[in-house]
Amino acid sequence: MSLETETINKSRTKEFETLLNEDFKKRDFKEGKIIKATISEIGKKYIFVDLQAKSEGSIPIEEFKVSKELDGLKVGSKIDVYLEKIESYKGEIVVSREKARRMGSLKKMQRAFETQEEVQGTIVSKVKGGFIVNIDSCLCFLPGSQVDTRPVKNMDSLMNVPQKFLCVKLDNLRGNIVVSRKAVLAKSRNKELETILSKIKEGDIVSAQVKSILDWGAFLDVMGADALLHVTDLSYSRVNKPSDLLSIGDTVKCKVIKVDPETKRISLGVKQLFPDPFEDIEKRYEVGKIYDGIVSKVVDYGAFIKLVGSDGKVEEGLEGLCHQSTLSHTKKNIQPSKVLSSSQKIKVKILELDKAKRRISMSYKDTMENPWDAFIKNYPISSTVKGKVKNVAEFGIFVTIDDSELTGLIHWKDISYIESEENLKKFKKNDKIKAKLITIDREKETIRLGLKQLLEKDPFDFFLKKKNNEIITVTVREVLKNGIKVSVGNDKNLLLTIPKKHLSADPASCRPEIFQIGNRTDCMIVDLEKEKRKVNLSIKELEIHNEKIAIKKYGKDGTSSGRVLGDILGKVFKSKKKEKK
Repeated sequence: MSLETETINKSRTKEFETLLNEDFKKRDFKEGKIIKATISEIGKKYIFVDLQAKSEGSIPIEEFKVSKELDGLKVGSKIDVYLEKIESYKGEIVVSREKARRMGSLKKMQRAFETQEEVQGTIVSKVKGGFIVNIDSCLCFLPGSQVDTRPVKNMDSLMNVPQKFLCVKLDNLRGNIVVSRKAVLAKSRNKELETILSKIKEGDIVSAQVKSILDWGAFLDVMGADALLHVTDLSYSRVNKPSDLLSIGDTVKCKVIKVDPETKRISLGVKQLFPDPFEDIEKRYEVGKIYDGIVSKVVDYGAFIKLVGSDGKVEEGLEGLCHQSTLSHTKKNIQPSKVLSSSQKIKVKILELDKAKRRISMSYKDTMENPWDAFIKNYPISSTVKGKVKNVAEFGIFVTIDDSELTGLIHWKDISYIESEENLKKFKKNDKIKAKLITIDREKETIRLGLKQLLEKDPFDFFLKKKNNEIITVTVREVLKNGIKVSVGNDKNLLLTIPKKHLSADPASCRPEIFQIGNRTDCMIVDLEKEKRKVNLSIKELEIHNEKIAIKKYGKDGTSSGRVLGDILGKVFKSKKKEKK
């Protein structure tokens, strides 16, 4: 009996399961789908829903608080829920209201992405690189670059405020959604621009207000549309920075240069309101002629000069450059600010007029007499000049010549006939000096001066009529370790050195200390080169010469090895004594 009852129960259970499964199939009751449910009970922690299944589902009440729909719920209300599992390990149905709402929003965002339809949401928080936007409980990413068409200074004013967005990227697999507020604003802005652009055409003269100033131009407001005024369209004259001519808030009269319907950009110009000064420049100015000008700006490489017309007025837009190399005849790399200053009235010579490149090259130095021409005219070769020592170098003295910008060089060899670099130490900066003009090289722009040339007589003239092997008498002026310094007669302007090895034919007598200052001695001229002003003296060669004469006169005994003039002469003296006896 009990076995029969157990068999009947199993049969009934199986039949119930079969009927239940068939009922689920009819209801499309599948995991991972959104289904309709009826609220059966609202508790403190959970809300229970009837799915017409074998048991009820429970949903945490926090899922309804997030969406702020708890207050509108009551028993019997129909809601969408997401079926996660038909049966958990506890045998319960697992459902979620939040996931159902998110899936619904995801489908809505999918449609919005495909149709590019605007959706409404709120910016709820800030994250790295942008912000989080809540669109029907679907959290989307808003990049910082997509917040506005312009930089936003106060982001707090946009937080938690309902706004419209455009879905620009959607990844179903990862669930990533990227939205843009900038695209919505740009679309709205484009419609407004189309209306404004239809009222503006090229060539129109409009009044615009300066909104912002940059280094390369300024943005102006024209009837509510942004327009660009480039720095090159501000003036025909050189403009360093737009801020030199414009200030934010200024109202400026401009001419519409270009309207681009595709990019919806407007370009403005101020200089186009006036005639181009380069248009007929060749009728008013000629290359090679001198005109009045005013220095507008001094830079490191030169100075910009505004031309002054025949009526005495400054020609706006006609500005040329005086390069650094055209400022001074004598100083090639002079600093322009040491020659010219802003607002200074000067005369300039036009070197080049390039209408195509809108360029004028000028020269300041060509309006003045070249000091080289004046110097050559006033100072012939061999004339005496006065000046002041500019500086003393290792090889000579640089002298600034009076009444001239020119500088001459006195080489150390031209300081004295006694050639010595020690002579340079006698001079210092700002010493007044007189010198003779030796040479002028106009091409290389160099002047050579000399001090020793001021003497009436050249001490070397003494040797002009002399020749090698002649015997002269000299005076000892200085005793050195390696020789002696001597002069010809009493003239101390030319000192010659007799080396130690040339002081005597006898090596033992080659001692400088045996000579005394003021003593006179005979020596022989050797190696005389008049053109090179070179001469060497030798006492040794004189003794050898005398020895040869004695040998020739008194016999050949003096030619034997080791015999000297004293031995030969000694024999001569002995023979003379015998004759006397």
